[in-house]
Amino acid sequence: MAEARKADGSQTLERGLLVLRMLAENPEGLTAGEIATRLGLHRSIAYRLLTALTRQDFATRDGENRYHAGLAFFTLAEQVRPRLLDIAQPVLHEVTAELDATACLVVAENDFAVAIAVVEPPGSGPRFSYGIGNRDPLDRGAAGIALLAAGPPQEGEPERVGDTRRTGHIVTHNEVVSGTYGIAAPIRTPPGERTAAVNIITHRQDIADRAIPLVTRATERITRSLQGPAGS
Repeated sequence: MAEARKADGSQTLERGLLVLRMLAENPEGLTAGEIATRLGLHRSIAYRLLTALTRQDFATRDGENRYHAGLAFFTLAEQVRPRLLDIAQPVLHEVTAELDATACLVVAENDFAVAIAVVEPPGSGPRFSYGIGNRDPLDRGAAGIALLAAGPPQEGEPERVGDTRRTGHIVTHNEVVSGTYGIAAPIRTPPGERTAAVNIITHRQDIADRAIPLVTRATERITRSLQGPAGS
């Protein structure tokens, strides 16, 4: 009986975290019915989860009965905000403005490259369905290969991982999204921190060619800043 209660508690926690992630990824808000449908839950369960999150200020409900991430979520996120993010974001904005292409900061999480910052071009450049929290396999696409190259050499690793580690960048085409180029470079993060990389996404080969020196210089700047004292 105790084990069953423990399992039920773990399931409730997992569902609550899934709801919180959905709210964070949908700033326009979601109704309880939409959340229930997406998670395959009965609406009453979704209501209970949302009520608990709202009671603790991790969710808030607007006048149209749509739920949004609450103040407690943003406060907690700011408290654990990685220094890497603060250092990288202005660099991403500069690269995006110069190339008129999407720039992303990705980190390795388990077997995936996960976007933790995405900067869209300010001009008329195309937009991609690629946002914060986007997950792609580590073994496919420029971002994943750059993350593997950011780590130490591994026995049996793909040849292009070693090539990326040696040259400092990788360009891929049609690997994750059809017709799209990925141009990525690894960031040398301090020991003990997760591996990271900058990734540029574009449909145009001329932008991909111009992006190579820009993305490598960007990661060099970020690396130097990370190696300096905190707060510098």
